[in-house]
Amino acid sequence: MKLGTGPFRDRVVGVLFIALLLGSAIGLTWLMRQTYIVYKLRRGVGDTWFLAADGKRWFRLDEHRQDVPLTDIPKHLRDAFVAVEDHRFYSHLGVDPIALGRAIIRNVSTGSAQGASTLTQQLARTLFLSNQKTYGRKIREAVLALNIDSQLTKDQILELYLNRIYLSAGVYGVETMSRHLFGRPSKTLSLAEAALIAGLARAPSALSPWSNLDGAIERSHVVLTRMREEKFITEDQERAARATRIRIRPYPGAVDPRGGYAKETLRQQFRDRFGGDHPPDWEVRTTFIPELQEAAERAVAEGLRRFGEPELQAALVAVDPETGNILALVGGRDFRQSQFNRATRSRRQPGSAFKPFLFAAALENGYSPVSMLSGLTNIKPQGPDEWAPRNASGETPDAVTIREAVIESNNRAATALQQRMGSRPILRLASDVGMRDLPDVPSLSLGSGVVSPLELTAAFAAFPNGGYSVRPRAITRVINGDGIAALVNDIDRHRVISEQSAFQMVSMLSDVLDRGTASAARSWGVRFAAGGKTGTTNDFKDAWFVGFTSSVVVGVWVGFDQPKTIARDAYGSRYALPIWSDFMRRTAARRPPQPFDVPAGLQDVELCAVSYQRPVEGCSVYVEYLKSGDEAPGRLCTLHQGSIKQRVRRTIEGVFSGLGKKLKGIFR
Repeated sequence: MKLGTGPFRDRVVGVLFIALLLGSAIGLTWLMRQTYIVYKLRRGVGDTWFLAADGKRWFRLDEHRQDVPLTDIPKHLRDAFVAVEDHRFYSHLGVDPIALGRAIIRNVSTGSAQGASTLTQQLARTLFLSNQKTYGRKIREAVLALNIDSQLTKDQILELYLNRIYLSAGVYGVETMSRHLFGRPSKTLSLAEAALIAGLARAPSALSPWSNLDGAIERSHVVLTRMREEKFITEDQERAARATRIRIRPYPGAVDPRGGYAKETLRQQFRDRFGGDHPPDWEVRTTFIPELQEAAERAVAEGLRRFGEPELQAALVAVDPETGNILALVGGRDFRQSQFNRATRSRRQPGSAFKPFLFAAALENGYSPVSMLSGLTNIKPQGPDEWAPRNASGETPDAVTIREAVIESNNRAATALQQRMGSRPILRLASDVGMRDLPDVPSLSLGSGVVSPLELTAAFAAFPNGGYSVRPRAITRVINGDGIAALVNDIDRHRVISEQSAFQMVSMLSDVLDRGTASAARSWGVRFAAGGKTGTTNDFKDAWFVGFTSSVVVGVWVGFDQPKTIARDAYGSRYALPIWSDFMRRTAARRPPQPFDVPAGLQDVELCAVSYQRPVEGCSVYVEYLKSGDEAPGRLCTLHQGSIKQRVRRTIEGVFSGLGKKLKGIFR
């Protein structure tokens, strides 16, 4: 179709001209900005900093990197990288047109993606871009490489590259890798050792010498071959290097283990999103509070030390219940000995620590804290009981209220309730609060599924925050070197239970600390408003306590990496609760706990704290909170004597109650 010669053609031409101008302006602005950024490389390279929740600098992405001048890097190490990664490095202008043309032909003919990056392009990607495989990124990479080559000398480029290249296991730069692998500076490396390090650049994760030494050595032989082909070494030197037996040191772990699990979690999240490279002058804003992190590490270390078992592990997670912000995280007893993060990666059965979600689902489906669960003597006991019998004869009560079941962690009651309700509402609530893929089995209510400490702790936030599920987050925002947000991680929360049901759970879980399985916490300094739940699995393989105040939710797990019995009677109250209590006591000043607010829509009723019936004289009482539709107990307490008037009234109530049961039987 022809445009013609009228106003329509003029408008089209005008639009195209404006679009061309805008595109040119945007491209020119970007090019000028990149030129200035490259110019700043003459003064050295910045680094990516992780900021604590208060906005202060906390740690660098690559804390262990040691920059050295090119003169301190041996010639055979420099030659090794040039030979295997970019043999025309000293002759091209930042982009190798020969390699680029060959890669394009290969890509078109085979349909595969073949790289042709020079050392300069790799440096541009490492310093300024992500690892995202797109044509747009490759174009930007090429432009930056040309810019770098025009402003810096080849020696300056090579020095930056060798100090910044990622070489596996969180290690950047040849000097740091040399010291980690061989315990010596890079200037002392043999030819074989230099070839090993140079070979890692192609696939740092797959060829890490600490996990795949054979693969790394095989790749080093490729490097030696390329060095001989490029006339950097002779055949005799290649043969001797191939025959050299390489010995490496064990992975050293963190130089400074403080906060090791938390810092590595943040680094890994950053790498997962932006690749293994480390752009300069970026800021990663995190949710962590260093003072709470230190308190968490101290609580775990001192708690485990009391048990005298060197293989016993623990994990602790602290989360803000309103936002899901991770405030502190400890993934094991010693980051130097094991970098496996049990707080995020270990998945274990929660035992009775899962029961609150059973009871919360019940509250959402017509039950109240004083609903009676009966027929318990007909339920086969499952799992370890966490509560001694209340009566001298040791008999199992045939009926308990839901509040009693929570306080006592009554397994029979939990099983009976799941049988009445079915598992669907329990699984739905568990999934809504972040515990997915749990098994639909009769023992679901007793915590037979598997969860991570982070998942379980974040799930508990729905109780103190008024019924909302929150997604745990460690990073809130990432700001690139231009001051632009490269990542914005907003709060993610949605309602999963009513505010009234959430408060009823808070009330019952507070009783767990006041007069239930976790009452020892009060003598250990937790004297403020708090609630929580113990958890113990079969054969005492896992010990848990997850609890909260108005300002923080904290979960603690204790156990062995290979599940086995911790000890006889290794209940959550004995192993996890002391660590939790220590941390909460240390945290109270930094995150002051407040009394839990009673929401509208609840009726407060005074009841006997033993019988859960209407009180008489002699009863110890407590305040029960009932939702609209919850049935309040009508009978007077039958466990305490009461006044004469109350005893007469109770007798009358008993007569009518018995008569009602007989009539019900007749007409059944």
